[in-house]
Amino acid sequence: MMIQYLLKLAAACCVALLVVKGVKAQQTTDYDLYLVIGQSNMAGRGVISGAYVTEAPRHVVMLTKDLQWVQARHPLHFDKPKVAGVGPGISFAEVMAKKRKRKTIALIPCSVGGSSIESWAPGGFDKPTRTHPYDDMLVRLREAMKSGTLRGVIWLQGESDSSPEKAKAYLGKLQALIERLRTVAGNPELPFVAGELGPFRENFRHFNIELDKLPQLVPFTAVATSEGLTHKGDNTHFDAASATEYGKRFAAKMKALQKRKS
Repeated sequence: MMIQYLLKLAAACCVALLVVKGVKAQQTTDYDLYLVIGQSNMAGRGVISGAYVTEAPRHVVMLTKDLQWVQARHPLHFDKPKVAGVGPGISFAEVMAKKRKRKTIALIPCSVGGSSIESWAPGGFDKPTRTHPYDDMLVRLREAMKSGTLRGVIWLQGESDSSPEKAKAYLGKLQALIERLRTVAGNPELPFVAGELGPFRENFRHFNIELDKLPQLVPFTAVATSEGLTHKGDNTHFDAASATEYGKRFAAKMKALQKRKS
């Protein structure tokens, strides 16, 4: 009788262990995924100091270069390690986490500083970094999607395409990118928020005029404003405080899109 009792007890413990493991697996593979893409301002060039050195809350994670999930912290990106800094991604995730308190917000950083929108197409190549921004992003996105559902995309890019000639053709290329991402996600209404360039140069301001037309062209898209944000002294890159504020603006637009979609 004692042997039978011990065998039953062992079997019960094994079942309980499997259940616990199953719950744990479910908890760690049911992320709300957000793709963070663009060029240097999305990658982040703000100085990492003070409060920006600390990690994000435990329910905000990031996909590393080696495709591992870790607690998010600056720098979120690894495109150019010597200059990567504070960007809008983490503050965006922190706001989104407040909306979904029982979910883990998982960021997929894939931005490449200096990349043009041409490189964000299949086979596109960024010569300075010797990377394929779109193709590399696709590998990371598909790996990340094993751990959850893609809930949206935030995009901040255009400095490399801000000349008058390139700006006129920009929206068509951006629309094609959005359609490709929605196909990969299997969601034709995947929320997509683009960010304006900093209003630091005349060509950036003219570019923003074109970009602001996106919501009229593509459903379930929005544009976050850069009004009032400041640069770090180079007339191009947002300082840490502005990048952080920008992330909150991205989140506000994303939440509005998701609310409209639901």
